[in-house]
Amino acid sequence: MFPQNQWHRLWCSLVYVILKISKLIVKRNEWIRALETFPGPPKHWLFGHVREFKEDGTDMYKVVKWGESYPLAFQMWFGPFVSFLNIHHPDYVKTILASTEPKDDLLYRFLIPWIGDGLLVSEGQKWFRHRRLLTPGFHYDVLKPYVKLMADSAKTMLDKWETHSKSDESFELFEHVSLMTLDSIMKCAFSSNTNCQTVGTNAYIKAVYELSDLVNVRFRIFPYHSEWIFQLSPHGYKYRKACNVAHKEIIRKRKEALKDEKELGRIQAKRNLDFLDILLCARDEDQQGLSDEAIRAEVDTFMFEGHDTTASGISWTLYSLACNPEHQQICRDEVISALEGRDTMEWEDLSKIPYTTMCIKESLRLYPPVPGMSRKITKPITFFDGRTVPEGCLVGTSIFGIHRNATVWEDPNAFDPLRFLPENSAKRSPHAFVPFSAGPRNCIGQNFAMNEMKVVVAQTLKRYQLTEDPMKKPKMIPRLVLRSLNGIHLKIKPVNLEP
Repeated sequence: MFPQNQWHRLWCSLVYVILKISKLIVKRNEWIRALETFPGPPKHWLFGHVREFKEDGTDMYKVVKWGESYPLAFQMWFGPFVSFLNIHHPDYVKTILASTEPKDDLLYRFLIPWIGDGLLVSEGQKWFRHRRLLTPGFHYDVLKPYVKLMADSAKTMLDKWETHSKSDESFELFEHVSLMTLDSIMKCAFSSNTNCQTVGTNAYIKAVYELSDLVNVRFRIFPYHSEWIFQLSPHGYKYRKACNVAHKEIIRKRKEALKDEKELGRIQAKRNLDFLDILLCARDEDQQGLSDEAIRAEVDTFMFEGHDTTASGISWTLYSLACNPEHQQICRDEVISALEGRDTMEWEDLSKIPYTTMCIKESLRLYPPVPGMSRKITKPITFFDGRTVPEGCLVGTSIFGIHRNATVWEDPNAFDPLRFLPENSAKRSPHAFVPFSAGPRNCIGQNFAMNEMKVVVAQTLKRYQLTEDPMKKPKMIPRLVLRSLNGIHLKIKPVNLEP
């Protein structure tokens, strides 16, 4: 028999659990009533829509299919108590993205142990102050010298591909591109030459892959929403271990190097200004800088956002061009003309490849690197059709759903870069194409990302002919970025430039 005090503790724990579940049930019923004007696909009483997602490469299309039955928006449930309003139309998206509503406190909360409370997840005055302090890091003058560094990283990767160009077999390129974008971000943002492309498998890349998968696992398994249950689980142990790998001592090392440098001008005189210089020397109107913790969070955020999303964008663009050889050749001719005999891109060349830029945008439409995002509403919001969501509602923006919405895009699954001719873009809502989000919380690094995509795609096409492998079609899976369950495989051959 249990001693009386143990029975008392057991009884108290049981009462607590019952009260907690009762509170969740009441909240669930409130959300069912609040979202009754937004019908959605049939759901399971316990699992919601979780079991509809098989993680077999078809999940993204399932959301688009649901959107055909439920125009503008529909409710989705993950487990018995977590509901999202999924929006997939530009007129709805405009209402959300024009606001400064914070990111949701569920999925994004799972990222904080990894990337900290940086720009991606912070809110309110903290977000506003950090955004203002970081904006100079993406100024034209700062981005300009990065192009040469990006071109050098791309050349290293393309040199490695020589072996694959001599084979008739396809190879998986996402990991190659991830290493290349990591190499670029380390050079551009932190003035650090890691040689990560030539030293074999990179521990940081592996950690990012694992962390992305574990965040997805935690979101899908309802008990893991509890911090202590997740921390005690095997997945929680793996998450902490991967976080330790992802966290580097870049800041501490750079602070040592900058201990005698007090002004940005003196730093810039020594070498190109980089992202970390600006973080370390940024001051607000009260001459207050960022704390060590804040700098760490922004570094971890930029390390992830600056390499993984761009790697996804580049990889899917190369795949798109491999599947569309006629567009690939037009891009190649344009690049060869722009480079005038050179092998690497320069700043002035970025504006000379408009057709290639349209192809990149069309790939970003079909394969958005960040397929979705979500906000938590802090006050009631009414959409253009009169329907309202209450305070506390989680609103998910399906970027993939918007970009494949047949009421917005004609033949939405076809690859057609001419959609992005200026006269065609002018006919659409600016919120029909949002690969970098939009509004005040748009991606601060979108020009950095677009520049790198142009550099890498152009230099790749100058050097190699790309062909898809019909036996290894990629199977899209939504993680923190858009990946492929079985990788992205291409065949390459050297381009023959002889007349």
